[in-house]
Amino acid sequence: MNIRKGIIDDLPQVLGLIQELAEYERAPLEVTNTLQDMQCDGFGENPIFKFFVAEDEGGIVGIALYYTAYSTWKGKTIYLEDLVVTEKLRRAGIGRKLFDAVAEEAKALGAKRFRWQVLEWNEPAIAFYNKIGAELDGEWINCTMTEEQIQKYTA
Repeated sequence: MNIRKGIIDDLPQVLGLIQELAEYERAPLEVTNTLQDMQCDGFGENPIFKFFVAEDEGGIVGIALYYTAYSTWKGKTIYLEDLVVTEKLRRAGIGRKLFDAVAEEAKALGAKRFRWQVLEWNEPAIAFYNKIGAELDGEWINCTMTEEQIQKYTA
């Protein structure tokens, strides 16, 4: 298993894993991102995300997509948007290797915080995060506005 930084040619397989994750999270119709959007957003003039891939002889079997954010209280933050391993290879340590790669990137960048989210019903992921000593905060409520809500709000 090879863990490496992602490149633009990986994006079709990455988008496939994102769609697989959406099915696992019971929201297959929620993925509206496109390959063209990901090419622009990850490799365009102002890239806004990076990713690591886990690759075996059959291709890409896992991804960890992250970006830099900023905390007014703490400073530079690495936000892990998605950690995905194809279903047939879960629980083989691949997710841990991808997570470790992002943690090492956070360390190298001097990040003051490394954050991510997990669904409350995703018990295997929660068990992993508890095992590594992460803080699972039940106090904060996630807030989101869709593109449509943004348009309506700013009209």
